[in-house]
Amino acid sequence: MSVNVAKLADSKYRVTVEEDGSKTEHEVTVTAADVARYAPNSTAEALLVASFAFLLEHEPKESILRRFDLPVIERYFPEYARVIGKRVT
Repeated sequence: MSVNVAKLADSKYRVTVEEDGSKTEHEVTVTAADVARYAPNSTAEALLVASFAFLLEHEPKESILRRFDLPVIERYFPEYARVIGKRVT
């Protein structure tokens, strides 16, 4: 499985997840405040890779929303805010 992140605009990113010969694309908004909150001293791209790894542990790629703001993850998975900072490399 691979997760690729491409910057589209200021805070907009396209995340492509490829697995088992199929792929999904997602447009995610990540602000500087989101990075500061969830993974200080990191980048939006690194945060997105870690966030999608987290999501893929909980649901198949086809179930991940196609367009969302990063903090929405916390609504579905309350533990996200507590654990994601430790996962960002």
